[in-house]
Amino acid sequence: MKTKFCLTIATALLALTAVSYGQAGDDMKKAADDTGSATKKAAVKTGHATKKAAVKTGDATETAAKDTGHATKTAAVKTAHVTKKAAVKTGDATEKAADKTGDATKTAAKDTGKGVKKGTKAVGHGVRRAPRRPTTR
Repeated sequence: MKTKFCLTIATALLALTAVSYGQAGDDMKKAADDTGSATKKAAVKTGHATKKAAVKTGDATETAAKDTGHATKTAAVKTAHVTKKAAVKTGDATEKAADKTGDATKTAAKDTGKGVKKGTKAVGHGVRRAPRRPTTR
């Protein structure tokens, strides 16, 4: 009787084990299906978020490009204005320097003429040109 009882218990345990493994397999399949479904949903949401981010990035890039273009245009206008002012000032300074140089040259010429005149009076004759030397060929 003891042996029969042990065999009955062993058979029951073996049947329970088979049912447990079967249940575990079903649970694993359900878990895998749930994981696949969750992965698909996450991928769809990620794709949507990526698309939105790309659109926003494009808009921000366009705005930045417009702002950069405007700043460049403003800088060019200001540079042209400053360059024009500098050119006018340079022209004025050049004109003043030319006037001063002309005045100084005129005064130096007068002084040189006076000095030559005085020198010729002191020597007693006028300024003569030196005779030409014959050229040898």
